[in-house]
Amino acid sequence: MFVSPVIARIGSSSIRSLSNFRTRCLKQLHMAQPPILALAIPSDTGRVLSIQSHTVQGYVGNKSAVFPLQLLGYDVDPINSVQFSNHTGYPTFKGQVLNGEQLWELIEGLEANGLLYYTHLLTGYIGSVSFLNTVLKVVDKLRSVNPKLKFVCDPVMGDEGKLYVPPELVMVYREKVVPVASMLTPNQFEAEQLTGSSITSEKDGQEACNILHAAGPSKVVITSINIDGTLLLIGSHQKEKGQSPEQFKIVIPKIPAYFTGTGDLTTALLLGWSNKYPNDLDKAAELAVSSVQALLLRTLADYQKAGYDCQPSSLEIRLIQSLDDIRNPEVKYRAKRYN
Repeated sequence: MFVSPVIARIGSSSIRSLSNFRTRCLKQLHMAQPPILALAIPSDTGRVLSIQSHTVQGYVGNKSAVFPLQLLGYDVDPINSVQFSNHTGYPTFKGQVLNGEQLWELIEGLEANGLLYYTHLLTGYIGSVSFLNTVLKVVDKLRSVNPKLKFVCDPVMGDEGKLYVPPELVMVYREKVVPVASMLTPNQFEAEQLTGSSITSEKDGQEACNILHAAGPSKVVITSINIDGTLLLIGSHQKEKGQSPEQFKIVIPKIPAYFTGTGDLTTALLLGWSNKYPNDLDKAAELAVSSVQALLLRTLADYQKAGYDCQPSSLEIRLIQSLDDIRNPEVKYRAKRYN
């Protein structure tokens, strides 16, 4: 039998000792795993789990929400419900869709390592009932770890009278999601779907907020309502169950173009600012609207500078170029309280 000259020189017992020492070192290294600093030294703002879509190019879903929240000081962990090459407004797109089982697998992985403490859950576009039901399981699981978890839900279902999700999703949102949400941010059409009522006036918008409060969330922001050609945001904060909510509106100037990712951005900013000003939803909405409008005006100006006709198609927002408007917005759009 061949014996290595090295082994012959240091002896087999020394080799065994070296091997044992190495094993002990590896065990100690494993036991001395460094802490997750986002948990050990949490930010003053919060830790957000964001379950939304993702595109490689462009800014929609998580691509539109994560960066702004990080700029506002939040730790954000994204789970991508879909991963597409680009948004679906292009002639073609390629990619993958996460199913409910795969989502739950990720949650189990986080739980196994003690990583499930979040202050906020943020959700956007969800395309199937099975995935939405799994999201509801995620809400329960996160609240078992942190009972104070805030669930901010953008119930993305459609716009301008048209659904772009399966019709059965509407009832799941209405019956299961609304009751467990902390804040809802529907548009006009989505608020109508959730309440079963038509919104043709500001008073209708206020009443829709009241119906949603009665079902669950303390904060409701209908992010866009078109009343006789005027674009409004209507917000409502019910600070105590049974009390009349504080309600307000912000008039939003129309910009002659269509943009992608603005709803995702608006909801992320409403989460970010309303957490900083928990008793002043008016101020949070003013800051969010002012950021979004500044970003959209910059986007429009840049497309025009490039010689592009902005009318016929949807425009990719200039998110990175607008970081100062996100972090320190100049408030140009003021909330007006309803009596």
